[in-house]
Formats: sequence, structure tokens, C-alpha cells
Amino acid sequence: MRAPERSTVWTVARFEGRERLRTSAVVAALLSASGALFVSVAQELVGGEELQALLDAMPPVLVELLGFESLASLSGLLAGEYYTFGWLVGLAGYVAYTAAGSIAGDMETDRMDTLLAAPISRGSVLSGNFLALLVPIVVANAVVPPVLVVAAAAVGESLPIGALLALHALSVPYLLCWGAVGLLLGVVIGRSRPAGRIAIALVFASWLFESVLDVSDYARVGAVTPTRYLDPSAVLVSGEYDLLGAAVLLAATALLVAASARLFAGRDL
Repeated sequence: MRAPERSTVWTVARFEGRERLRTSAVVAALLSASGALFVSVAQELVGGEELQALLDAMPPVLVELLGFESLASLSGLLAGEYYTFGWLVGLAGYVAYTAAGSIAGDMETDRMDTLLAAPISRGSVLSGNFLALLVPIVVANAVVPPVLVVAAAAVGESLPIGALLALHALSVPYLLCWGAVGLLLGVVIGRSRPAGRIAIALVFASWLFESVLDVSDYARVGAVTPTRYLDPSAVLVSGEYDLLGAAVLLAATALLVAASARLFAGRDL
């Protein structure tokens, strides 16, 4: 990429990133509040006899599917419930939805025509919009960990800080991959709302698909889903860091963004 084009990409990324700062702050605040709530009720849930009786009464497959087997500690509660629904589904869905609308929304209006009327390439616009997704990703991953650590200390609990930071670092490739999926959907469909809805549906379906397959004889099929490559319980409870999975997600991200750029370059606006 030539220097002028790189400069254009960063200009677009900065502009789009600033547009997403307020929403990113709101998302981070909501995730922080829900995380603190999980921590505050942890002592009533973790390791209690009533919880164990409930788990014993549930089918083992359902317990494993919903991640209830890891509720023996605060780390397990956060990994099995909060990070599953807050990060694997919730934040990933938001990133995918935002990415889907970033290009498709401009294509539905005159904004894209205005941008491309300037000496700027379609590839620069697309790349800048994708890089701007780092704003909500970085803000959420920077704000939530200290909130959880402080909340845990306030109720007399502790969290493995190293594993917590590792989980948030490993979530970045996962979220970027879903951003790339949303970006591709936006380019292909060309309409922000349908593309965004499909992106959210794919995030949820991916989690459900992988969860069901993981407790079946067809677990290998789940390798096609991004959810396979980020396991909050393995990181936060067992201290297992899947660096290969992160590399797979980054490679998939690069391929999806390249495919989006190629399709966008040849699309009629």
C-alpha cells in the first residue's frame, strides 16, 4: 500500500472511529455494569448447595451446553455465563452489526458517492471503516477488566489478573473476525439493516452450533465457526491460551476483508 493511500486509510479510520466513541463508551459501561452485577451475586451462586442440587437435576448435556459445569468459582461463573453471553454473543453481535452497517449504510445514502467523489479509493474507505471497529473493541477490553477486578475485591473475592488480561487480548482476534464477517455481509447485501440482522443471527447461530456440536460426536465440524477458537473457561479457569486459534481467527479476518475489498471494488453503487 502506497504512503498516500495509507494516509487516506488512517484519515477515514480516525473519522469513523470518533463517530463510534460515544456508542463504544455506552457499550463498555453496560458490559461493566453487568459484569459487576455478576460479581456481586457470585457469593450466593458459587458453590452453593442449592445450585449443586439444580445442576444434579439437569441433564449432563444441558449442563455442558450452557457452561454450568464451571460455576464452582467466580472465574468459572464469569467465564461460563458473563463472557459467553457478554463477549462471545453480545459484543461480537454488536461489532458484526456495526461492521455490516458501516459500508452498507453509506451505500444506501449519498454519503458513499460523496466520499468517492474525492480522490480516495474504495479500498481505502473499506479499510478505514474496518480499522475503526477497533474503537469499540479496544474501549470494551480496556474498561471491563479493571471494573471486574475492583468489583471482586469489593466483595472479598479475587480474579486471576493474568488470565483475565489474556482472555481480553485473545478476544480481539475473535471480535475482529466477526467484524470482517459483518463487513462482507454489508458489501454483499448493500442494505444496512438486513445485513446487520443477518450478522447478529450468524453470531448467535455460531455460538449455538458450536455448543451443540461440542457435546456430540461431530465436534470437528464446529471448526468452521469463530466460536470454536475462543473458550473463556479454558483461559480464565484453566489458564490455557489458544494462540493457534487466535492466529486462525486473524487469518480468517484477513481473507474476509480481502474478499470484501474485491467485491466492493467491482460493485455498482
